[in-house]
Amino acid sequence: MDRLRRHIEQISPLSDEEFNYLKEFFALKRVRKNQYLVHEGDEVRYEFLVLSGLYKVFFLDEQGKEYIIQFAQENWWMSDYQAFFKHKTGTIFIECIEAGEVLYSTYATREKLASEFHKMEHFYRVKLTNGYVALQERVKLLLSSTPIERYEAFSKMYPDLLQRLPKKLIAEYLGVSRETLSRMHSK
Repeated sequence: MDRLRRHIEQISPLSDEEFNYLKEFFALKRVRKNQYLVHEGDEVRYEFLVLSGLYKVFFLDEQGKEYIIQFAQENWWMSDYQAFFKHKTGTIFIECIEAGEVLYSTYATREKLASEFHKMEHFYRVKLTNGYVALQERVKLLLSSTPIERYEAFSKMYPDLLQRLPKKLIAEYLGVSRETLSRMHSK
């Protein structure tokens, strides 16, 4: 739980009393490689904070082609947010790529903590805003840049992921073939 406190306090300092109260709303889950945290079509009850490991957030089209929305690593939050916030069934999958641990909590927990603590409301707002900005940048890159520009941006933003992810997944995330990625990587 110390990691949770350090993570929150990067944005919102907490007293010992505040943290001791709010930590009770989070549970720890160990996740195995290839284990799914969210399945398309399921009720999405949780939002996850990555403590360790690496996760792939993706969806499948009608033909079964996979589209990676994001990779989530340490200190990143993830869920099927459309389903989580709107209380609908899931439209995406979250799969564990590297075994690790996550903390999870419910929508009700998030709302309760945000209403009871201005600090947590601020924390959630900052995290949500940062996530939205990152997603908007990703969409912009996908729509208006060349494959090499997408690769260079990915390399600059996430240099550690180049070592942790299989090339096939990086290619999928960038919307290029594995062969194209190999050519770009060798340059």
